[in-house]
Amino acid sequence: MAGSGRREDPAAAEQVMALLTGRGETLAAAESLTGGLVAAALTGPPGASRVFLGSVTAYATEAKRDVLGVDGGLLARRGAVDAEVARQMATGVRRLLRADWGVATTGVAGPEPQDGKPVGTVYVAVSAPGTGGVVAQRLNLRGDRAAIRAGSVHAVLGLLRDQLILPGVGEVSSAAAAQDTEQNGEDGCLQP
Repeated sequence: MAGSGRREDPAAAEQVMALLTGRGETLAAAESLTGGLVAAALTGPPGASRVFLGSVTAYATEAKRDVLGVDGGLLARRGAVDAEVARQMATGVRRLLRADWGVATTGVAGPEPQDGKPVGTVYVAVSAPGTGGVVAQRLNLRGDRAAIRAGSVHAVLGLLRDQLILPGVGEVSSAAAAQDTEQNGEDGCLQP
């Protein structure tokens, strides 16, 4: 339903936390358009403090550069809504908070386009342990601001869950790390 937003599925956060707990690994989040919603979802399950180290809400472009270490030239050329920016945010927060895994969200929740990108354009990314690689996913979400933000949370948790259950995770090939996958959504829901 457009306008009503979408409640986050707590099962995704619980699954991610259970997988990380089982592996003895930690997680940090870098958020832009979600403004803390990823952190809120991750701290919902009991025992989250064993896994989730913290988050950085880098809403301003300068915070992405100065706090998370996103390349200033990249931001100047492409803007903040970009796959490589999402990758660098995920890696930056992982390093900053000394976590095994990092996740990131950046995009346009509306109501106006940003950096030439239409409302609903979102990138989510996951940075694997060590030099394991970084994957990014482009989303084209529809709906109001709340729906776009909720869909972004759902997508980044899903991408992290997928990376945690894939065989050989932590060994993402450079070709896979360089490619974006794309999901389209309506009213904040992802469509296969």
